[in-house]
Amino acid sequence: MPNDHIAPEQHRREAEGVREKAEELREVRDQHREALETVREERERLREAAEAARVAAEEARVAADDARHAAMDAVHATAETLQATLAHMKVVEEMRQTLRDIRNVAKLDPN
Repeated sequence: MPNDHIAPEQHRREAEGVREKAEELREVRDQHREALETVREERERLREAAEAARVAAEEARVAADDARHAAMDAVHATAETLQATLAHMKVVEEMRQTLRDIRNVAKLDPN
């Protein structure tokens, strides 16, 4: 009869050991699940940051392109202004030459 009493006690201890091991495995599984969720959330944050950086880079590219066009427009406007100034300077020089010619003719003409 004492052997009958030992066997159930041994079975109870083994069952308790299996139950404890199963609980430990559940805890490990839960920790892995939490770690995977943390990794997933971090990956999502990184994806969102990358998308924001991509959008900002595109906006910067567009702004740089607009600035380049504005600079080229300013260069063309400056060139046109310089051309107009040169044309005016030529007119002024022609007027001076005409006035000199008139003065020289007036000096030669005794009237």
